[in-house]
Amino acid sequence: MTVVRDGPVLVEGPVEIVQEDGTTATSERFVVAVCTCRRSRAYPWCDTSHRRRTKSSGSAGREGGDRTPGTDSKGTHDGDHH
Repeated sequence: MTVVRDGPVLVEGPVEIVQEDGTTATSERFVVAVCTCRRSRAYPWCDTSHRRRTKSSGSAGREGGDRTPGTDSKGTHDGDHH
């Protein structure tokens, strides 16, 4: 497991997460980005929503350029949500 400052927790997969309401989210990916900011539209998976909240110099035009492991090019996760 790797904790990214101001970002997700990266967990080696496969991963099964039991959420507060008892539902489970699973992923067979080799690395999964788990959201810690709760702003993700794909929660519990990170969709890089945490990046939109902070501004740093040199970040212009970078927003869509790099991806967080565990998401596809649209920022969604390909794991099954149950």
